Amino acid sequence: MSEELPAPPDIARDVFTGEAWERANAFAELLAGAGVVRGLLGPREVPRIWDRHLLNCAVVAEAVPPDVHLVDIGSGAGLPGLVLAIVRPDITVTLLEPLLRRTVYLEECVDALKLDNVEVLRGRAEELAGKREFDVASARAVAPLDRLLKWAMPLLREGGELIAMKGERAAEELAEAGPQLRASGAKTAELVTVGRGKVEPPATLVRVVAGRAPETGRRRRRR
Repeated sequence: MSEELPAPPDIARDVFTGEAWERANAFAELLAGAGVVRGLLGPREVPRIWDRHLLNCAVVAEAVPPDVHLVDIGSGAGLPGLVLAIVRPDITVTLLEPLLRRTVYLEECVDALKLDNVEVLRGRAEELAGKREFDVASARAVAPLDRLLKWAMPLLREGGELIAMKGERAAEELAEAGPQLRASGAKTAELVTVGRGKVEPPATLVRVVAGRAPETGRRRRRR
């Protein structure tokens, strides 16, 4: 398999428009270069940067409401958080990543792409709970859904949304996460398909709307 960055497919021009087009191309170069050198992306992924990574993440924007503050949990190489910031300049994006080498890379990308709607934050979701509140949380290949719910739901305002990129096991993970969905006080949870006609196969998301977590018996009990 060739490890050279391919030319963007024609559909990419329909997904990345205006200033997003130049930024998407620049980010593709960063992923194929520094992203591979620093171990954030495997070299065999380079030929698939456009279809499997950039476009697959960009279509997630179809499920993101306008003018929101989004936290990308475990942002890694900036997927999907940086891509969403590129394609949706109306939203504010916080890239949350615990590893220093990754946050350094993300900060360099933000500077190189001249993105003024992005902040990079080093830390874990558990550490941020109770300190910051967001409208939307995104995640890609971070953890199984039941564990992701424990991290994401405390970061969301009531009515906020977790948008988790999932593949073939999306329905199975959603079913298995039933107890955690109830424990976290989720209002609704559903599968959402995005990117029809743009990526093949279309991307499957799990969207969970946050409610109020039920109070525990211990908290309700008075001594």
